[in-house]
Amino acid sequence: MRSETNNLEAFWMPFTANRQFKQKPRMLVAAEGMHYTTDDGRQILDGTAGLWCVNAGHKRPKIVEAIQKQAAELDYAPAFQMGHPKAFELASKLAAMAPQGMDHVFFTNSGSESVETALKIALAYHRARGDAGRTRLIGRERGYHGVNFGGISVGGIVANRKSFGTLLTGVDHMRHTHDPDRNAFTRGQPEHGAEFADDLERICALHDPSTIAAVIVEPMAGSTGVLMPPKGYLERLRAICDKHGILLIFDEVITGFGRLGSPFAADHFGVTPDLITTAKGLTNGVIPMGAVLAKKEIYDAFMTGPENMIELFHGYTYSGNPIACATALATLETYQEEGLLTRAAELDGYWADALHSLRDCPNVIDIRNMGLIGAIELSPIEGAPTKRAFQAFLDAYEQGLLIRTTGDTIALSPPLIIEKSHIDFLFDTLRNVLTNLD
Repeated sequence: MRSETNNLEAFWMPFTANRQFKQKPRMLVAAEGMHYTTDDGRQILDGTAGLWCVNAGHKRPKIVEAIQKQAAELDYAPAFQMGHPKAFELASKLAAMAPQGMDHVFFTNSGSESVETALKIALAYHRARGDAGRTRLIGRERGYHGVNFGGISVGGIVANRKSFGTLLTGVDHMRHTHDPDRNAFTRGQPEHGAEFADDLERICALHDPSTIAAVIVEPMAGSTGVLMPPKGYLERLRAICDKHGILLIFDEVITGFGRLGSPFAADHFGVTPDLITTAKGLTNGVIPMGAVLAKKEIYDAFMTGPENMIELFHGYTYSGNPIACATALATLETYQEEGLLTRAAELDGYWADALHSLRDCPNVIDIRNMGLIGAIELSPIEGAPTKRAFQAFLDAYEQGLLIRTTGDTIALSPPLIIEKSHIDFLFDTLRNVLTNLD
């Protein structure tokens, strides 16, 4: 055993440049409202809602109290053949706020697990209906659906896939919708690109649509660099899926719970899928939890055969965990009481004006926004992709602002409690960062 140990070394950090971080750590030790506190006592404005998840801001009293109370009352209860009241209460509340017809909820522990669950439900649904030939899953280039094998198989981000072998078989991908030549510096949905949905018809012709179980897309793609759906694109996807009997899955792990100014992106765009995956904002990022929302006809397809038999052989030890359910209920109450599920729509104009004011900054080649989400795409340094945006991340942190970068794109998604004064600070700081960036 080593007599001396670097106490940063044991933790293999996820999606992190471990060597760079451990040379100069960025440590957060407390949080409240819109701000983190660092280990050296500085205040950092949270421009990313943690990781797209702290929608109600940090250290919210109702959520803290709910966790404390639940831990003292019922800390754990099995979800296999047993139940506890808060799981059913939460499922009912989610079904009530979901798009019409999405009446059933399956609990998971993360966005990645929600995706795996939705894909498995889709496959099992067709089998339950006697259509077992539908085994193909269709994703999209530049799609992000978590990090489990199903998610990276239908996902389309190269770095997330290349190290892990052949992945799932029977998966294909539509082309992405990013079209900067026609849609650069767009506010909201781009005008051009609805025809990209027709790529699904090409895939149907290639494989035969009767072999395809489901199509999964992010209604607004987040982790790949914040890509907005062109006008008419989601509507066309829905129509093609209906035409061929294919289930449509919306991955709303990021867009769920108010990010675009509506409870779900399905509400915002007026397109209802068959399954919705959620996580992140469900518990304000405080306790790991996710959920899959399903249409009634999907659930009903499983409710056949002997009543004593398990209908779906799937689930997790922590599905519907009591403390997670209490946290989610308190989170939903906070959203409702403070109008946070629609606050992004109220601030959209002010946010968009501030974001697009950076158009004249050096190296900015595109800006995109919708609700309280924004992206600033930078021209990459030749031979060193991602380096310029990562330096912007480091510089912003030193100036009291937390941003997120993906590739050479700066992604912004602040807590929904953000005020105009915070927006001013955020973009004033970013202007300074970008102006002085090599």
